[in-house]
Amino acid sequence: MTMGLSSSGEQRRSQLLRGVLDLCLLSLIAERPRYGFEFTQALAAGGLELVSDGSVYPLLARMERAGLISSYRAPSASGGAPRKYYRLTEGGRAELARGRGEWHAFAGQVGRILDDFASTGDDTP
Repeated sequence: MTMGLSSSGEQRRSQLLRGVLDLCLLSLIAERPRYGFEFTQALAAGGLELVSDGSVYPLLARMERAGLISSYRAPSASGGAPRKYYRLTEGGRAELARGRGEWHAFAGQVGRILDDFASTGDDTP
């Protein structure tokens, strides 16, 4: 029974994250240009370790096609192949600002509903 509950919680978390992963990536890029592997490291450090490279790279490609980010190649500090770094465009900055506002409004609304329901002490359907 616990396994189902945990699995359900992980699925919910994954679905929630899928809806805002683009904003998380834009926010990380706004901090500084980054290359692919740095995204999964930063997300994991922020508690979102369930995000894989397989989720990040296609999203970066879509955001680049949409004009939200641009990329450039720079030499690797380790002497390996050049790395592809991503940076925000003006459109990306505007989208991040808009997305942050929408997220905070949405999270506040959901928080109020969850808090109001919890304060009634009534959990019957």
